[in-house]
Amino acid sequence: MQKSKIILWGLVDALGVAIYVVTVAFIMTNGSKVFGSAPSVLVPTVILMLLVLSVAMVGSLIFGRPTFMYFEGMKKEAVKLVICTLSWLMIFTVLIIFVLLLIK
Repeated sequence: MQKSKIILWGLVDALGVAIYVVTVAFIMTNGSKVFGSAPSVLVPTVILMLLVLSVAMVGSLIFGRPTFMYFEGMKKEAVKLVICTLSWLMIFTVLIIFVLLLIK
């Protein structure tokens, strides 16, 4: 796989993670407005289910394609893709922190 494709796929996977995280954060921030009050046992259940779903989604987005590539014999490219995806996530995180500092 070409270096430019690895960078692009890393960006796409990192954007998928970012969009998912923003969606979950929105739901968690506005949950009481959207769903109202709920019985106490349901709230921790939903939070734990959301945690499990989040781990599966983010794990799939970060490691799904590289795992497939690894088993197809593209081991170096798979490692490069994981590193590229994590690098994009780090860049997004730093940018968000910078924006938060500017807003403050």
